[in-house]
Amino acid sequence: MGTKRNFRVWRGDASGGELRDFQVEVNEGEVVLDVIHRLQATQTPDLACRWNCKAGKCGSCSMEINGMPRLGCMTRMSTFTEDETVTITPLRTFPVIRDLVTDVSFNYDKARETPAFAPPPSLAPGEYRMQQVDVERSQEFRKCIECFLCQNTCHVIRDHEENKPPFSGPRFFIRAAELDMHPLDSQADRKEHAQASMGLGFCNITKCCTEVCPEHIKITDNAIIPMKERVVDRRYDPLVWLGRKIFRRDQLEDAAPDPALGVLPPREPAPGEPDRQRPHRGAQAAATDDRGHLPLTELTFENQAAPSPFGDDVTFPLPVEDLNYHHPARDRPGRTPAEAISEVVRDEPLH
Repeated sequence: MGTKRNFRVWRGDASGGELRDFQVEVNEGEVVLDVIHRLQATQTPDLACRWNCKAGKCGSCSMEINGMPRLGCMTRMSTFTEDETVTITPLRTFPVIRDLVTDVSFNYDKARETPAFAPPPSLAPGEYRMQQVDVERSQEFRKCIECFLCQNTCHVIRDHEENKPPFSGPRFFIRAAELDMHPLDSQADRKEHAQASMGLGFCNITKCCTEVCPEHIKITDNAIIPMKERVVDRRYDPLVWLGRKIFRRDQLEDAAPDPALGVLPPREPAPGEPDRQRPHRGAQAAATDDRGHLPLTELTFENQAAPSPFGDDVTFPLPVEDLNYHHPARDRPGRTPAEAISEVVRDEPLH
């Protein structure tokens, strides 16, 4: 048998509501979503709550538990003391529909406003080529489950309703950063769009969005701060400003290298060193402003993202000694990583 625990759950709709007290049986190993389901089954069958996978991957059961934005299915009751009253409320930033269900359509509106990935028109599907380092650079941001906890906790819109029209929020800043890092994205400059149309300048990097992310994405450090730094470089770096004044796209071929301006001549790679000066296959020319000026920081490469340290093209599959796969169950003393990987590849083929 479980023990009786005290809960306060918000009941109401868009017209108003209140916190109501309940005593619910809690068993060992249960999470907050289990308690809500028991409440629905035994005391309040009309209690409204979103949920789907109960595995922390759909993002549906977002709520505030003791004032902290969390997923109900990932918040274990063992984190609270037995005499502690657990307060469950809906997401504060978005309008309440009923009980714990809120209207998160704001986020879908902002998703539609974010320009989608645009592959180079010169490449057909199947001809795209990316280096592994480019994949890994943005892979972290693809873990987002769109629970919108980061959007809910961001004080820019949590405390200021008037900021919602010009501000997209951290979830869509990581989307912009992911696409800005993508070497095959030919869309217009993502950095300028994030600053001018998504409200990147509103963010003052308090890192509250990172703290509540259930996928542990470093939203602030790996997406928002780098995007802000690139915008500042574009707008306020005196060398970049000077480069925009001096150079235009049609003058680049005739421009002599000038180290004083940051325009360096191509360096011949050492024997055995990959050629890092060559752009990716299918790389797009760097964006220019309406006067045809090219940012100085992008004068040395054809594409906006830096070339891969692996060189131009890599043949796949890679040799096993070049893979970074680690299988902890197969660790044995005196065996090299290549031998371990070989066994994994041999014994566990991909299907």
